[in-house]
Order: sequence, then structure tokens, then C-alpha cells
Amino acid sequence: MDHPLIDLINARIRKAEEQGAFDNLPGSGKPLPDCDDPENAVLNRIMKDNGAVPEVVSLSRELAKLREELRETGDRSARKRIIQDMSLLEARIEIARKSR
Repeated sequence: MDHPLIDLINARIRKAEEQGAFDNLPGSGKPLPDCDDPENAVLNRIMKDNGAVPEVVSLSRELAKLREELRETGDRSARKRIIQDMSLLEARIEIARKSR
């Protein structure tokens, strides 16, 4: 089903073309860049532009921080908690990798 405003949208695009609004745009006349995932291209672009990363990457970064924290602490109870947190993160990373 078409969008209810499709005729208005197309009319505005035609008018802009006639007025030269699309002339001399950067990349004009060049092929579009390859797209590995055309169905999600817009979503991927929005995520990339806003600094979003895959779950595995963010979890791995969190795990690296915990490893650093573990190296820096000598308190036994704190080390135990950090190791437990690391174990949970490693499990979450494994689940995230399998769900891809």
C-alpha cells in the first residue's frame, strides 16, 4: 500500500528537480557505494552515525575494563565479585555471538 502522501511527495520532488535543487550534488553521476545489507542500510547508517556498536563489541569493551580492574585490585572480595562479573559477561558474549 502506498503512503497516503505519495502523490504530494512525488510532486515536490518533481518541482525540486525542475528548479535544479539536485544539480551539482556531491557524487553526482557516480555509482552508489556497495551495500552489504540493503534491507538494513538506513538503520545501519543511523547507528553508525550515532556511535552505536554491535552488542558483542560493547560487551567485549566492558570485559576489558573488568580485566583491568582485576589487575589493579588486591582485595579478595572485590576480586571475587569482578571474576563473577567477568564470567557473566563472557556468557553474554557467547550468547550474542551465537545469535548473530
